[in-house]
Amino acid sequence: MSAVAAGAAVLGLAGSASASEGQVVVFSNEVTPLTTYRDPYGCQKLPADAHEINNLSDSPVTLYGDPFCMTPSMTVQPGHGSHVSPGSGSFSAE
Repeated sequence: MSAVAAGAAVLGLAGSASASEGQVVVFSNEVTPLTTYRDPYGCQKLPADAHEINNLSDSPVTLYGDPFCMTPSMTVQPGHGSHVSPGSGSFSAE
């Protein structure tokens, strides 16, 4: 990191990423507890048996068909949900 970039980071001038506020909740089935991601940030692998995702955060989340957040399939807006295919992979939140 250059001295200028380091100085900007210390002063808070460099862009900083922050987690979404709220929760993303995943329903798998009736016998499995809900999986809750609090203030999610970055790529999150979904449970293998995920069935439905609910975005209760303040930012959109993107669903992916792989566990590495490489193949986007759709975006779920705050306050909305979506069915997901079992083994569908992951989601990312910004």
